[in-house]
Amino acid sequence: MITENDILSWLKEIPDPEIPVISVVELGVVRKIELNNSKVTVTVTPTYSGCPAMKQMEDDIRAKIHENGISDVEIKMTYSPAWTTDWITDEAKEKLRVYGIAPPEHSTIDKKVLMGLQERVVKCPQCGSAVTEMISQFGSTACKSLYKCKDCLEPFDYFKCL
Repeated sequence: MITENDILSWLKEIPDPEIPVISVVELGVVRKIELNNSKVTVTVTPTYSGCPAMKQMEDDIRAKIHENGISDVEIKMTYSPAWTTDWITDEAKEKLRVYGIAPPEHSTIDKKVLMGLQERVVKCPQCGSAVTEMISQFGSTACKSLYKCKDCLEPFDYFKCL
């Protein structure tokens, strides 16, 4: 008998398409798993409404469940409540740091920070220095900003707080 915990464990094996060191579960986009007879419904919340990785995540979730013998799979997209970086697990934040991406510390409603009008102290994931500067509000993906460490001179992405 397959349980919701079985399905959750399968989904923990699916890497984020843009950040392969964390899973879609660790990222917090998987919000709910429902079993109804032989049908599995997985509810997901996108990190951003226009996140280009969501289609790949949906395909990967469907494929992983199919791979485990369940053919009737529905992916539901929900936008409420909106995804927040608070849903990223602490373990995933440490994986991001080790990978070279400065993780979000906590969510913010401070629009000045999100718009780049107010400075945020972002520690370098390479050397730990707090002497960094934002180079661009946009990094390698829409959910990250590009920073540079003034001590070790390394560029790095910062996962924006939402």
